[in-house]
Formats: sequence, C-alpha cells, structure tokens
Amino acid sequence: MAITGAGTGSLRPVRRPRLPGRSALLRAALVAALLGLAAAVLQTPAGCPPPPRGSSSPDPGPVPSTGGPPSALPLPDGAVGVPVRLAEPAALAVVRPGARVDLLAVPAGRAAEADLLASRALVLDVVGAGATDGSSALYLALRPEQAQRAVGLPEGSRFAIVVRS
Repeated sequence: MAITGAGTGSLRPVRRPRLPGRSALLRAALVAALLGLAAAVLQTPAGCPPPPRGSSSPDPGPVPSTGGPPSALPLPDGAVGVPVRLAEPAALAVVRPGARVDLLAVPAGRAAEADLLASRALVLDVVGAGATDGSSALYLALRPEQAQRAVGLPEGSRFAIVVRS
C-alpha cells in the first residue's frame, strides 16, 4: 500500500492500470481491418484517372470504338468505383468499358434468389478478362448506397451481370 496524499492521512491503495484483454485487442484489430478494407474499396485505383473538373454529367456514354483495346473510363461525379468478381468470369468476355449492366447478387445460402443491386451500372473497366486464376474483375460505377449494399454482402455471395444495350 502507498500513501496517496502527503499529509492527508489517507491509506488508499495505488491501482496499476491493467493491460487490455484478448477480447479488447481482437475487437481493435477487427475494427482496424474493416477500416482498412473500407478505405481500399472506396479508393480510386491508380490506373483510373480522376474525373475531369467541372463535369456534372454522371453518364459519359459508350466509348467510341477506335480499333484498339478499350481503355478505362473516368469515374463519374457522385459515383463510387467498385470492383466486382463475377461467379461466371466468362461473362467478362462480352463486356467493354462504357457498357451498361444490371448487377445481381446471390447471397450465401440463398441459391434460388437473386437480388438486383444496381440497374444500368456503368462499366468503367474490365480487368483480366482472360485470366484463369480468379484475378479477373469488373470495375463498376455505382451510387454510394448501391456500393454499400454490394460490399456489405456476406462472404460467399456470388455476383452476376445482365448486359444492357
């Protein structure tokens, strides 16, 4: 025991601060991981140029064909870029930047029901369309609430697209 007040005559014990327990450390690590994941999802990729200043049109329209490989489109104002891995990567062969697609999701455990997450979503880029290692993805421009629904689905959820004109 230690005397805490000089001359007060109080004999209260000095308490040492305790180290955080395992559950507190686990919670802190999970919060840090989720914040890092959210920052990674909402960050514009290095290969995608920033949107032009003063552009208020959310729909840049289809990309004109120049005979070469299609290039990625800029992210429209008010949209969030979301990479999506499709359950059937072969669908990436028919999609090009500038196309419009409906994004469907089948949450894990509900094989018969597909939810429409986004209608007429703009395709910004198609990454690794010929890859067989699972690294292929579709980069879509979604409204923030649509993006939140897409990234908030449980692990094991599958995505599909319906190609629009």
